[in-house]
Amino acid sequence: MKSLAELEAIRKATLSRINLRTEGDNGTRVVIGMATCGIAAGARPVMHAFMDEIAKRQLSDVTVSQTGCIGMCRLEPMVDVIVPGKEKVTYVHVKPEMVPRIVAEHIVNGRPVDEYTIGAAE
Repeated sequence: MKSLAELEAIRKATLSRINLRTEGDNGTRVVIGMATCGIAAGARPVMHAFMDEIAKRQLSDVTVSQTGCIGMCRLEPMVDVIVPGKEKVTYVHVKPEMVPRIVAEHIVNGRPVDEYTIGAAE
């Protein structure tokens, strides 16, 4: 760091990332399985991809959070998208490159990406 302005920019960027992970009552929630099995399968880069995509699109009514073991380790990384008033959708074998499509089609336009869901994996 070379200046106070640089420090302030880092502070603002950090706060905006923290706000993405603060649970809200009204908006859409993205919940990522981050137990040992999820992390081993690549859940951390998936979580970062969701945070980056949501921030890039400036979606203020979407929160990203994590949970422990979901119980289906063979399907990790798993992500639940919970839209108020709609049924929860569970995505399986999620990779970071799948995230922009999930955000665009499901979170923004309300159409789940069926081929990424748990129903398609079985």
